[in-house]
Amino acid sequence: MPETTSLPDRADDRSSAPNRPAGVTTSPGRPWRRAAVVLVASFVLGGLTSYAQGFLPDAAAPFANSASGWTLLTALLVAWYARAPRARTWHAAVLGATSFVLLTLGYTVAADVRGFFYDPTMFGVVGLVVGPFVGVAAAWLWRAGVHAALGTAALAGIGVGESVYGLTTVVETTGATYWVVIGVVALILLVGMLARRLRGGLPVTIAVAGTAVVAAAFVLAYRALGTIG
Repeated sequence: MPETTSLPDRADDRSSAPNRPAGVTTSPGRPWRRAAVVLVASFVLGGLTSYAQGFLPDAAAPFANSASGWTLLTALLVAWYARAPRARTWHAAVLGATSFVLLTLGYTVAADVRGFFYDPTMFGVVGLVVGPFVGVAAAWLWRAGVHAALGTAALAGIGVGESVYGLTTVVETTGATYWVVIGVVALILLVGMLARRLRGGLPVTIAVAGTAVVAAAFVLAYRALGTIG
């Protein structure tokens, strides 16, 4: 009989943390670091769009003076953020609104520095209302199924809607180039998502029909805004 015996391991002697491969570390603060980058970049890019009005060629000038320009910037920034570990849908919603508002404020500050007055109220309110949807839509592009379809419909619909609005309402003063390009970009997004991420009748139907519905709603809303004041 041995002089000593070893006691069996107790559950409370073991680490409760799951094993991780060697060399892999967690970075719980990473989403917030990315969020900070999104916020700073939004303000800076908003200011740059004001300066861009002075040097962009006529064909591209509407980018610095249209909803699709800031929508595109917001969507790209939030989509980049959404790839971070522990990013959540509600983060994307908050960042979408905040990014759009900061783009507006950055533009306002830059316009003031350049000696122009710009009232950010209307587009600030638009950002608070529409921004969360843009943010969530951008984040959902990384998903699959219905979520990806809804995200695609929202963003592609905005692009198609502004293309239609531009080509039917302001084309005589701005030219057609930008409005055609933004519409083509929106359709490329739709077709690309249909080809690569959307499978099944329901997601495909949501993406295609949703794009048409959002586009129509955008045109009606923008024309209504144009009658204000």
